[in-house]
Amino acid sequence: MSEEPAQPVQESNSQSDVDNAEKLAKQEEIDSRSIYVGNVDYQSTPEQLEQFFHVVGIIERVTILFDRFSGLPKGYAYIEFEKSVSVQQAIDELNGKEFRGRELRVTSKRTNLPGFRKRGGGRGRGRGGRGRGRGGRGRGRGGRGRGGRNSDETSENASVPTEPSEEVDGE
Repeated sequence: MSEEPAQPVQESNSQSDVDNAEKLAKQEEIDSRSIYVGNVDYQSTPEQLEQFFHVVGIIERVTILFDRFSGLPKGYAYIEFEKSVSVQQAIDELNGKEFRGRELRVTSKRTNLPGFRKRGGGRGRGRGGRGRGRGGRGRGRGGRGRGGRNSDETSENASVPTEPSEEVDGE
């Protein structure tokens, strides 16, 4: 009986890998034509931002992000231009300019890479550190707890058992 090695799973994922690569390439292309706008006034509308930024190029889309729990604006937006040359022009001409009483921060938009989350990686490393820290604090807390119980409870619980035993010894 000869056993054949199992076929690699990659073959079944090849189409999804191609689809993911195409999506990523398209997203990178869109992001190369997009800017991040920070410190946006909470009452701003996409139309107002479009009017403010149209001086540097034709705008395809304006996205103002909202907090999913409160429904309030987060204070930043993304603007997608028709041409990528408008990105640098927007950064050069409009970064630091005042819009609705606030100084805007304009930078090029970063592409979010799937499977690579800066915060997630940080949290993972942080968890390990906190886990070691918890162990140390737990040992310390246990030691203080035992000592604290004796000193804290002398007025109530610790004195109650000693009094009856003293009375028994006295009889």
